[in-house]
Amino acid sequence: MSYPLIIQGGMGAAVSDWNLAKAVSKEGQLGVVSGTALDMALVRRLQLGDSGGNIRRAMEHFPIQEIIKRIMDEFFIPGGKKASDAFKLSHMFSLNPSKMLQELNIVGNFVEVFLAKEEHDNLVGINFLEKIQLPNLSGIYGAMLAGVDIIIMGAGIPREIPGILDKLVNHEEVSMKINVIGAQTAGDFKLTFNPSAIIDKILPPLKRPEFFPIISSAVLALTLFKKSTGKVNGFIVEGATAGGHNAPPRGAMKLDENGEPIYGEKDKVDLGKIKNLGLPFWLAGGWGSPGKLKEATELGAAGIQVGTAFAGTAESGYAESWKKLILEAINNGTAKVFTDPVASPTGFPFKVLNIKGTNSEKDIYENRTRICDLGFLRHLFLKSNGEIGYRCPSEPENIYVKKGGRLEDAVGRKCLCNGLMANVGYHQIQKGGYEEKPLLTMGDDVLNLRHFLSDTKKSYSVKEVVDYLLGGA
Repeated sequence: MSYPLIIQGGMGAAVSDWNLAKAVSKEGQLGVVSGTALDMALVRRLQLGDSGGNIRRAMEHFPIQEIIKRIMDEFFIPGGKKASDAFKLSHMFSLNPSKMLQELNIVGNFVEVFLAKEEHDNLVGINFLEKIQLPNLSGIYGAMLAGVDIIIMGAGIPREIPGILDKLVNHEEVSMKINVIGAQTAGDFKLTFNPSAIIDKILPPLKRPEFFPIISSAVLALTLFKKSTGKVNGFIVEGATAGGHNAPPRGAMKLDENGEPIYGEKDKVDLGKIKNLGLPFWLAGGWGSPGKLKEATELGAAGIQVGTAFAGTAESGYAESWKKLILEAINNGTAKVFTDPVASPTGFPFKVLNIKGTNSEKDIYENRTRICDLGFLRHLFLKSNGEIGYRCPSEPENIYVKKGGRLEDAVGRKCLCNGLMANVGYHQIQKGGYEEKPLLTMGDDVLNLRHFLSDTKKSYSVKEVVDYLLGGA
């Protein structure tokens, strides 16, 4: 496979949507859709009326139309729901998800990749988070049904995924270990996914996508290279300045005077050791400039992964109202990024872009009503009776503690699920009329985007970003 110099970062949820990924791929680089919460994105797009008909057009190409009919009957609202109405929710994922939920996830991932691959023959990837384990098997299968070329996965150690890809090629049943707090050993609980239980039709073998894990150390790269259940094809080497989730600092968490995690020498990646593995790798987190692309290739990298610059483009999935605020803040130099060590229920540091009028604004950010009604970041735990329970550090503290969670683990946590949905215009109307606000995220180099803007130039395109970056190739 011939690889591009630039990989567009997989920014969730639905910031890296099919429209952005398609635009990047049409420029000859690797467009990447976010695989986070695509079942939820699907049902909300349908409830908003699917303006333009793109979702329904893609669904027409899904191999089992009986599934599509069930989804349409349940969620599609011609003309869209009233702005004051709440979105209808689907079930939360569990170790035993309903058939409908698996169908939604398969179709959601299929639709996103199908649309990203239209109108060109270039590569398209999809990005998943290992921390969000429960939807991943059915999501990967849906992406493979649409012919995804590369699967990227971060926020964990996805050692089992390469072997799972090998089996899904032939629609075989797959399983993987699930993290359960209180379990005796790591393999006590497994998630199983059987394609034939959902797709009641004999289908030809699928293409096996290549697999690029996101890593933040040479040790992790070596572990995945040697101990994965199948072939790893390359690496994304991501530093702590990247947007969204960051790997925690190695060793004990220490904070600076601003309350942000301190990264030191131990967190620097030994690129020589990664290069010696003989696989292509791309550098991510603060590498989005022509000079840094040149530097990356001189260091032996195949290129760079860039998220922040693409997040601000006209083609990205950020809702237009929030994108306007983001670009105005960038242009006037007031955009600030805070690496919050506790915001994410995952326990990973999370970058928050402080913009007035959003969940990132301090008074809203600190005082937001706690809730967990989407559940993508819930933790599984072992109850005293041996059953599996589900809890989230971002749910109401009394409920979290009642489920056995420690109060100190809930302090400062935010509902990323609702915030990220609001980022792209799919904000929920909660009981009492509260309208969910976005929780915006960008990388530390956000102010570098000012060169795309001016007092008279209020937006910029994917093509401008690609042309700018390739200026140093």
